[in-house]
Amino acid sequence: MRNDHREAALSAADERAATVAGAIAAGANTKGVEAARAAAGGDTVVHAPGETDGGRAPADRITATATSAEPATVAVDGGVVRLRPVTTGEKTSVVEVFVPDGELHRDTGRDWWILLGVALAVVAGSVIVVDRLARGAVSSARNLVHAALAVGGGDLGVRIQPSGPRELAEAGFAFNRMADRLVTSRTSEREMVADLSHRLRTPLTVLRLDAEALDPDDTMIGLPAQELDRRRGIRRIRQAIVTLEGEVDQLINTTRKAVAAQVASAPEEGVCDASEVVRNRMVFWSALAGDQNRPHRVVGAHLRIPVPVARAELAAALDAVLGNVFRYTAQGTAFEVGISRRDGWVAVRVDDAGPGIADPQKAVRRGESAKGSTGLGLDIARRAAQAAGGSVSLARSSMGGASVVMMLADAEAPAKPANNRFGLVGRLARERDAGRKWPHHPDDAP
Repeated sequence: MRNDHREAALSAADERAATVAGAIAAGANTKGVEAARAAAGGDTVVHAPGETDGGRAPADRITATATSAEPATVAVDGGVVRLRPVTTGEKTSVVEVFVPDGELHRDTGRDWWILLGVALAVVAGSVIVVDRLARGAVSSARNLVHAALAVGGGDLGVRIQPSGPRELAEAGFAFNRMADRLVTSRTSEREMVADLSHRLRTPLTVLRLDAEALDPDDTMIGLPAQELDRRRGIRRIRQAIVTLEGEVDQLINTTRKAVAAQVASAPEEGVCDASEVVRNRMVFWSALAGDQNRPHRVVGAHLRIPVPVARAELAAALDAVLGNVFRYTAQGTAFEVGISRRDGWVAVRVDDAGPGIADPQKAVRRGESAKGSTGLGLDIARRAAQAAGGSVSLARSSMGGASVVMMLADAEAPAKPANNRFGLVGRLARERDAGRKWPHHPDDAP
């Protein structure tokens, strides 16, 4: 901006010099030249041919300008001068116009204040934006810390709502899964302790029966002291067995009560609503899809569809499949999640418009991957489907990419033979290729 002001001042000086130079070139007399100077305004000096006095520019620069016939700018005390040669016939005059520093730097202070104001506005806006972004991240991190401390303190029922940036949201989801796994592990361990404790009752019963078969009377008069000691030992053995049986029973009852309390808090852990799981998980994944500009939709998840699989297991399987979509397709790739029920089976389908899966058989094998990952994603979905009596199939979707279908048994319908399940997968693929959809409820809509 300062350079723009300088160029504008020098251009104005050139215009004044051109006015005077035009009068000289037209052959005006002295009065005509003075009139041109007055009209041009400013501090203008005309150096006649061979003259160098009367101006601010050094004599050598005036002479050099007259010789070269090219305009020049010379720095002098208090500003600059513009020298413009004018040739008439064989003689060259030089027009000198002085431009003071005040004119060169006019409005520079105002420009500095404008720039300072813009800088302050940008900084203030950045602080506000960063504060808004950081507030959500800090809140999510604080919730995660509090939940972790609660779990560390023994409260395994604590769960958090994943929120904030993608990394923190994924950390929150991982925390919830970890807490679910801890609850499951503790329940399994208590069941195992109860089972092992119950096994101890068999040898204890044998010992008790053998001890009862011995003579328990240690108060008979007239017996030798050695016999009395033997019978007192038998009595102590009986008492020890009774005490040990009581401790084992207490251990069994304690572990059974803890397991029963956990089951009572989640009475339908083995059965969940697949539509609800899809809707809940899409709340999380749709936020990430919005960040990556991925078009997406959910089909058929508005009706209750119970399946015989734990809610956490189905959510983990669905997250594993959707995680592969986000991991192995480019940002902006569309995807669709659909759920349907038919012939005693429930199909949870995830389609995308990505490059597809080159080797479907290898993709579902545990620990094998062609893209450098752990190779466990689709295996998680496969194991969850098998736990519900179903299976997983891979195909080319109507969107052009991969289609992963998890077949689960319908909890409200009798189970079908395994061969019917695979036939149903084939029919689904044929109907999709033909441009038809599974029959849905009339109210089904994307």
